[in-house]
Amino acid sequence: MRQCIALLILVLACDPDSVAASELPRVDASITVDGIRNEAAWSHALRVELLFENSPGENLAAPVATVAYLFEDGKNLYVAFDAHDPDPKRILAWLRDRDSLGPGDFVGISLDTYDDGRRAYEFFVNPLGVQWDRLNDEVNDVKDSAWDAIWASAGRIDDHGYVVEMRIPLGQLRFRDREGPKVWRYRLTRSYPRLRNVSLSNIASDRDRNCSICQYPSFQGLVGAESGSNLEIVPTLTATRSSTAESDFAALTDNGTAVDAGLTVAYGVTPEITANLAINPDFSQVEADDAELAINNRFALVFPERRPFFLEGADYFRTPMQAVFTRSVESPDVAAKLTGRSGANTYAAFVARDDATNLLFPGSLGSDSTRLELGNSVWVGRYSREFQGLPSVGGLLTVRDGEGYENRVAGLDSRWLINDQHELLVQWLNSTTAYPDAVAEEFSQPAAHFDGKAFRLEHVFESRNWFSNVTLLSIDDGFRADTGFIRQADVRRQEYSFGRKWYADESWWARINLRGGYEVKDRQDGQLLEDTYIVALGLTGILQSSINLNVRQGREFDSGRLYDYNRMTLDTRFEPVGGLRLRLRTQLGDEIDVANTRLASERRLSPSLRWSLGRHLLLSLDGDRVELETQAGVRIFDASVVDARVTWQFGIRSSLRLTVQQTEVSRNVDVYRDDVEPESKDRGRQLLYSWKMNPQTVFFLGYSDSYARDDELDALVASDRRWFMKLGYAWTL
Repeated sequence: MRQCIALLILVLACDPDSVAASELPRVDASITVDGIRNEAAWSHALRVELLFENSPGENLAAPVATVAYLFEDGKNLYVAFDAHDPDPKRILAWLRDRDSLGPGDFVGISLDTYDDGRRAYEFFVNPLGVQWDRLNDEVNDVKDSAWDAIWASAGRIDDHGYVVEMRIPLGQLRFRDREGPKVWRYRLTRSYPRLRNVSLSNIASDRDRNCSICQYPSFQGLVGAESGSNLEIVPTLTATRSSTAESDFAALTDNGTAVDAGLTVAYGVTPEITANLAINPDFSQVEADDAELAINNRFALVFPERRPFFLEGADYFRTPMQAVFTRSVESPDVAAKLTGRSGANTYAAFVARDDATNLLFPGSLGSDSTRLELGNSVWVGRYSREFQGLPSVGGLLTVRDGEGYENRVAGLDSRWLINDQHELLVQWLNSTTAYPDAVAEEFSQPAAHFDGKAFRLEHVFESRNWFSNVTLLSIDDGFRADTGFIRQADVRRQEYSFGRKWYADESWWARINLRGGYEVKDRQDGQLLEDTYIVALGLTGILQSSINLNVRQGREFDSGRLYDYNRMTLDTRFEPVGGLRLRLRTQLGDEIDVANTRLASERRLSPSLRWSLGRHLLLSLDGDRVELETQAGVRIFDASVVDARVTWQFGIRSSLRLTVQQTEVSRNVDVYRDDVEPESKDRGRQLLYSWKMNPQTVFFLGYSDSYARDDELDALVASDRRWFMKLGYAWTL
């Protein structure tokens, strides 16, 4: 019956009259965003039903009723949802920090404000009013939850389900500034997780098209709409009292109290152009990064950007290769940025004066890094132009200069949406670099100016049942992108993959993916580095479960020798009850022992747990344990890292979190080529109270410390201790 109803709905939806842009009403009324849709203005709103189950069922009739209401008042877009539920007691909703809804019920809206099917602002709210916003960038295949907007939301559970209200200021969005009605694409969604995680929306999604935003319907309206508050001023005040050890395992020295004031300003020059300025900004990281096990690694680890100044308009700087990575800018005294669009043109630039210089030295078999107490100036410029039905063309220029040091990168890139299934990406970069003499000598880098090139070509095909990918990459030995994050050089890589997908509308399983692939890497001089055959199988099913099996067989080069290896990775996750999410990643097989240049056997277990106990309490635990043995079965090392967090969420704005991270390494010194420590242990703790009215108006108060121990110590010794406070307030004018 559901298939018949869905077919009828689909036929009606395909009628040319029914797909014409809907009229978005303008209503001049005062709305209190409280989760109670009782104002008269809602009776004049555009009413849209979410009729389709897009996943796991393929455009079936929705199993529950959901109605959305939309209108605008010239400065704000108002959205409300009536989400009916046959059993409201089964609604999954918890109080969480923003952008942390978890695997529960929520509703949301996606807005393509340029009506070009490429990027969309997305706003989601759970039944208790918790917000999650992100930027869906289909140009670069990135869904960026680090993007934040200032908007209002509220949710309320009742006897019929739940109601959500949103107020989204137009000043938080970028859109074409033109006369007459504006046309925006939109999609309304609802997540309905029960035995299966059902996704509902107002559109029938065609799985035979590899774009999603291009399928959104449109509304028109917003005639003469103002961009609202186009000036945002955020002063910050940070105070820190710290004690640190001047050398390993020495007594702590009191560093006293440091107080810093900073200012960031965002100005909407037009609805399409935004200018940002930061003066003595506080770019310290308040919340601890996820713990990573940094042992037997050849290449540098990457951590995400979280600083608001760099997150604004970050998508404008993205290219097929990561030539711009703003965490390379550590602590600037002043920084300025301009991002915008004008018709088919997109442009972005930022400048900064940084007090420190972080350097990454990429190689074919690994990377190295250092931090210099050397100031530098950074300039990044990006421009792209889109052509209807033709490839887009873009250019990038980055410059970083300091005393005795410079790095410049320039290049072109293009993206061609050939049709609904085929996409072609290409990028070419050229770099010129010079390091200070002492740095060049210490890290075996060229002693004078040197240059290098990088090239990437990728073809992506995806239809309802089939998919493939071909990637060709070449990076010279002398290529450096110091304002980006490219950690391997002197390499040529070819990747080929091909796969099949199967779907089930109403079964214990929802989707199966089978993929085969081949990858080969060599140095620029032709030396083979790695060639690998890959078979991967993925399955999703009931209880929000997934199983992913990846088997690799190939050869890997290290220290003048090619090693044959076999490796298997199994990643499983499921939610046995609402609020409890379990995951276990297992890796078994051959691995290079980097410290001793030989083939070894590895066993790696990475468990993860997220457990919501009631509305307020969240327990999270992430672990990673690695055991490495020689091929004869002799232990080389055991290493583990644990990241445990307990969060009490007082409401949607304030929380208290305790984080404990611990790393332990035990080595068998008898099988090591060089002298190493038999035992080492590090522990860090953080207690953080946070209050957030919005992403910019915040208050943090916290305490953190770090401890370390080696084989000569019986107990952990403090290496760092600090109290910190941060206050920020956003004025919008």
